Amino acid sequence: MQGILPFVVRRLVWAPFVLLAVSLATFALGRFGPGDPVEILQGQYHNPEVVERIRHERGLDDPFFIQYGNYMWDVLHGDLGTTFAPRGVPVEDIIFDKMWVTIQYNLVALVIIFAIGIPAGIWAALRQGSWQDPLTISIFLFFRSVPVLVIIPILQFIFAIKLGWLPSSGWEERDILGMKIGILDKRIIMPILALSLPGIAAVARLMRAQTLEVLDEDFVRTARAKGLREVVVISRHVARNALLPMTTIVGFALVGLLGGSLFVETLFGIPGIGQFTWEAVGNRDYDVIMAVTLITASAFIVANLITDITYGFIDPRVRLGGGGPRY
Repeated sequence: MQGILPFVVRRLVWAPFVLLAVSLATFALGRFGPGDPVEILQGQYHNPEVVERIRHERGLDDPFFIQYGNYMWDVLHGDLGTTFAPRGVPVEDIIFDKMWVTIQYNLVALVIIFAIGIPAGIWAALRQGSWQDPLTISIFLFFRSVPVLVIIPILQFIFAIKLGWLPSSGWEERDILGMKIGILDKRIIMPILALSLPGIAAVARLMRAQTLEVLDEDFVRTARAKGLREVVVISRHVARNALLPMTTIVGFALVGLLGGSLFVETLFGIPGIGQFTWEAVGNRDYDVIMAVTLITASAFIVANLITDITYGFIDPRVRLGGGGPRY
């Protein structure tokens, strides 16, 4: 791997321009889209004079680029704005706590998805041509084909109503070493199942395809010709090389934790960022929408950079400094 520093510098130079384009597009969609947050806040029988006064206080009657410039200036100084509902609360006082809630249960689900999907994909690839290969993938594809809106009521009916093993909804946090942890309660079991069961199929199928591709490589045949045990060939040569494309998936999957799951959080009553963002869109809560968009976009840029650098360290054939792959 060569030229890692110029590569990082180029990516960091482009990052502000990407964030500027994303923020401007999001800001324009919010301002020029239908609906007025002040009128929504006031309700059906709003007072026009009160509406105009609030719009003036929030700067919503200023020209578009004046509003955008003022908002971005505040963001650069660490001010993400205030919410409309609840009114006047700093955005950062709400969204980071809700993102932490979302990250907790999504991270557990993500670990389960890869912990099951990767071995299942390798297993299916090694059983190619037998009934075990299609059966393994088909089982996971069945859960993938069932919508989350269907899976959740089924889980609630079986485990909460019929068996009475688990609560049907809720989120309970415990204070551990000064951190609020909510994944140590049995209420989280059904949300994790609803998230992880559909996601295993994608990882298993990709891992199966990558394993089959690596199995045809010359170095695998050479390793077997040297008399290495099959478990050594699979673990050291096949699995290690087949896992390379997973680096990219893991990086962006970690960023996806910030987005949350609207249906899971709504139907299970989890106070995460997904449900809160959806409510903000309905309330035209501009500052919340902008803050979530900017944080997520920044996380994607950082994850993409880290993933590329990590891939360069894992695969020495890749040159980050330019010139494309080197073989």
